[in-house]
Amino acid sequence: MSVVEQPALRVVGRELVRHDAVEKVTGRTRYAADVEQPRRLHAALRRSDVAHGRLRRVDVTPALAVPGVVGAYTAADVPNNVLWAPVPGQLPGTGAERSRANMLAEDVVRFDGEPIALVAAETEDAAAAGVEAVVVEIDPLPVLDDPLRSLDEDVPVLHEGGNLLASWEFEEGDVDAALVGAAAVVDRTHRCQAVDHAYLETEAGTAWIDADGVVVVRASTQVVEHHRTLARFLGVEDNRVRVIAPYVGGGFGGKEDLTVEPYLAFVAHRTRRPVRMTWSRQESLRARAKRHPAVMHYVTAADAGGRLVAQDIDLVLDGGAYAQLSAAVLLWSAMSSMGPYRCANVRVRARVVYTNNTPSSAMRGFGAQQVAFAYENQMDALAAALGIDPLALRRRNFIEAGDTLATGQVIPTHVALPELTAAVEERLGELPQPSGPARKVGRGYACNLQSYGFNVWMGDWSSAWVGLEADGGLTIRIGVPDIGAGQASSLVQIAAEVVGVEPERIVIHIGDSTLTPLTGRTSSSRQLYMSGNAVLEAAERLADDLRGVAAMVLEVDADAVELAAGEARAGEDALPLAAAYAACIARSVPVQQLATFHAPTGPRWEARPDWRGRIVPDFAYSCHGVEVEVDTETGRVQILRYVAAHDVGRAINPQSVRGQIEGGATMGIGQALYERVVFEDARNVTRKLANYLVPTAVEAPEIETIVLESGEGLGPFHSRGVGEPPVSPPAPAIAAALRDATGATFTATPFAPERVLATLAAHGVGR
Repeated sequence: MSVVEQPALRVVGRELVRHDAVEKVTGRTRYAADVEQPRRLHAALRRSDVAHGRLRRVDVTPALAVPGVVGAYTAADVPNNVLWAPVPGQLPGTGAERSRANMLAEDVVRFDGEPIALVAAETEDAAAAGVEAVVVEIDPLPVLDDPLRSLDEDVPVLHEGGNLLASWEFEEGDVDAALVGAAAVVDRTHRCQAVDHAYLETEAGTAWIDADGVVVVRASTQVVEHHRTLARFLGVEDNRVRVIAPYVGGGFGGKEDLTVEPYLAFVAHRTRRPVRMTWSRQESLRARAKRHPAVMHYVTAADAGGRLVAQDIDLVLDGGAYAQLSAAVLLWSAMSSMGPYRCANVRVRARVVYTNNTPSSAMRGFGAQQVAFAYENQMDALAAALGIDPLALRRRNFIEAGDTLATGQVIPTHVALPELTAAVEERLGELPQPSGPARKVGRGYACNLQSYGFNVWMGDWSSAWVGLEADGGLTIRIGVPDIGAGQASSLVQIAAEVVGVEPERIVIHIGDSTLTPLTGRTSSSRQLYMSGNAVLEAAERLADDLRGVAAMVLEVDADAVELAAGEARAGEDALPLAAAYAACIARSVPVQQLATFHAPTGPRWEARPDWRGRIVPDFAYSCHGVEVEVDTETGRVQILRYVAAHDVGRAINPQSVRGQIEGGATMGIGQALYERVVFEDARNVTRKLANYLVPTAVEAPEIETIVLESGEGLGPFHSRGVGEPPVSPPAPAIAAALRDATGATFTATPFAPERVLATLAAHGVGR
């Protein structure tokens, strides 16, 4: 379904099978650790068993005595032990000192699972035995596990400079005056839990020294540009480290940060031998960075007609023990915290703090996921207070193109939320009846906005190389890591559309810091936007050259030449692209193009209440509707029907778009109903999938997708990023459906049976 009629294209818009699909479903795809090498070592980490303590002794001598152990290392063995997590755009107030972490702990450990020693051995068993043999003595220190207490005077100070990691504040209008004159005011606190990425492929990789002495790291990563960080860590020039990102078995933001890469690079550099490291599922669940737990206090007000008049928002995110990407995540939370709604009076105070919990960092939705739960809950509560239909209240307040958010961000493109809500409402139809006497049925809706692309202060760019081959095939070289969402396949379709080469005749080389043009990380739903536009630009330049040469050969005007099906055609005359290649060579016309796409830039944030300006290039929008049945005796929630509608601007491959919507919505459902990382005195006790419950095929409902194409995105062919938007609406939509069914208000996720029963009891519902 389209908001506006889209002109027909030859390749873009077709539901093509992804070029990597056959290899993946047949198990032939070689992931990061799937490389066999002679004399390869195995590396493993000795991790802290306490959440906070002073390292009194680390002795690796017993480990070196284990048969097969080649090396055992502590912080004292690492000359450049400090790793600096990159802060996007050097966000103000979050200098590099706020992102300091060590490859191996020295002096102090700050979270359960922090790496203390590194062992390299001939076999995995020997490496494991060596890890067990390392002697570690830690003097426990007081533990800080409550982010709301992190800034109190009587709590441990975890880092020099204090426990405040980063903060953002902005204000527009007169919030206090607007609250006094409002017809309805909703004052609530909402909470979201720590969540794991639970990707299929855990953190893994291999490393070796190539014939030129370059350290090569082949890792499951979303960032090939980590080669620069690794080079600084090893004390070598950037071009002496190469990072290869093969197809990644899921990332969701969890592989933006360094994981196995520094340990692999260190061992390979130190021993001059190949090495492999693979984290077990237990290790990944225990020590990998999580989605930020959030405490969100909202005061939202409306007039008698249902127009929003004030939003007073206070956000506290738990950054865990180290900064990682928390400063950027907090910015996205603050920027998105008002939702897709017009409001003249807004005050936002956002903070992320250190605790001894497992570090938090990037995860799909990147800070916008948590606040969507809060602002949509507020809208439902306001609708109830005013006696207005929840969708009607939203429609009265939706932003439109040209509106300015409280941050000063002008909405640059069409906001299709009225069309999206109408489509979901129509699709759902009549509400079904409960299946039993103790069961209640309800329906809920949730809308959201999600930016795509980095913030405009970063000077973001992406490069792509597109070249015609002598036989008429096409080659693309681009550094984009493909993390399972079909990033590479979308780029193939874009080039195929422009140059006229059939997709099956295109080969794409991705994810290599040395051999492919760099594109930046795969995150923030940016690769289609950034790398798609880079491929589009390179392909268009190549196509222009081909049309010009073909026009000379065919003796026609260049505007009359069309590239399609492997030919340059003008009326009844056609020139195969192989012949066009030869004609280009004969005329010294390039048959390959390198292009760099630069994202829009804007003024930097200044830490003043009156600062206003653009933060991101654009937003994507969605509306989800869900019908649930809740058993008031057991607390079990069953999804009866789920509809997800998204404006994608233009669907490059509708099949991939639907897959992203279905996968994102399922992830959001898991976080709403099942998933949570549990801490006890800051120790992560959620260490296996038996007690970290992701939805399986049994629990996951069918996701009915509605794909709208407004033709208004900033990506190639006016597309929008769709990787992140689907993950945010499920939790608030399900909360709304539970409220509709039971009358109870749910302000904390997940809606596990015990929480559902407790909430129902507090509202006098059920037994």
